[in-house]
Amino acid sequence: MTLMDTVANGLTSIINNEMRNKQECVISPASKLLGRVLRVMQLSGYIGEFEFIDDGRSGKFKVQLLGRINKCGAIKPRFSVGTTQFETWEKRFLPSRDIGVLVVSTSQGVVSHRKAKKKKIGGRLLAFIY
Repeated sequence: MTLMDTVANGLTSIINNEMRNKQECVISPASKLLGRVLRVMQLSGYIGEFEFIDDGRSGKFKVQLLGRINKCGAIKPRFSVGTTQFETWEKRFLPSRDIGVLVVSTSQGVVSHRKAKKKKIGGRLLAFIY
């Protein structure tokens, strides 16, 4: 089984474990980008602590689940988004105003769409969580 998109894989395994009311899940393979997406999810209060486990191969993430995620997923293709276009994408991927987070890769790192809006920077959409 070849795994192409580590972010999509990680988010799928989080949502699967979340649906089974698990306390934690292990995501393998790990990547730096996935780590940064997890950081945004943690700062937004969707997941608890997470740690990187080096297994000598690509590594794993052990993620503490809080039972706060209804749905999350990777956004493919990774659309470019300008500073003024966030509204459109929020309407498309999130259930309503002020619920959920779009994860955006910007020139200043991977951040939530709210932070990107505040800093007035655009980027590429990576994922959505609500």
